[in-house]
Amino acid sequence: MAIDAAFTRFPSLTTNRLHLRQIQPEDAEAVFATFSDEEAMQFSGHEPHRSLDETRRSIEQTQTRYARREAIRWGITLKGEDRVIGSCSFHHLDAGFHRAETGYELNRAFWRQGLMAEAMSAILTYGFTELGLHRVEAIIDMANEPSKKLLLKLGFTYEGNLRQRYAFRDRFEDEHYFGLLQDEWLGSV
Repeated sequence: MAIDAAFTRFPSLTTNRLHLRQIQPEDAEAVFATFSDEEAMQFSGHEPHRSLDETRRSIEQTQTRYARREAIRWGITLKGEDRVIGSCSFHHLDAGFHRAETGYELNRAFWRQGLMAEAMSAILTYGFTELGLHRVEAIIDMANEPSKKLLLKLGFTYEGNLRQRYAFRDRFEDEHYFGLLQDEWLGSV
């Protein structure tokens, strides 16, 4: 099965401007720069990191989830540079149903340059061609207009709203579901 290969050796990916690689403990300061930014994390459903130790624990958790074959999270770097400026992932991988969920975040200094569309295009192509995924899902806060625009640009379809499904900051939030099928992606590339 193709998913087995992804968990034997971490799948590094390269695009015109980016290199996507495994996040390492020495990336903690760079990751903290994004994960501690209130504006960058406002729609993540998690509080911003308050300490470098919190980011270190998050990186450990990312590595554990990869070792358990539960998720693949790529650190995004500019080609020729090794500083992590964001990340994108497949999680809730379901090999039996050929499905995964995706998520992403980017340091604010790199917003509005098309970098996340480039990174996501790389992992979607990898997911559909190498992992054999049939479907990729994204769940966002509908107030996150840049994320909504990115998903629609990538060919995702808005599939519906699950009302008050997620508890965050003492209130219940709606979850908005987007989906992309393998034939939709491969037909558009």
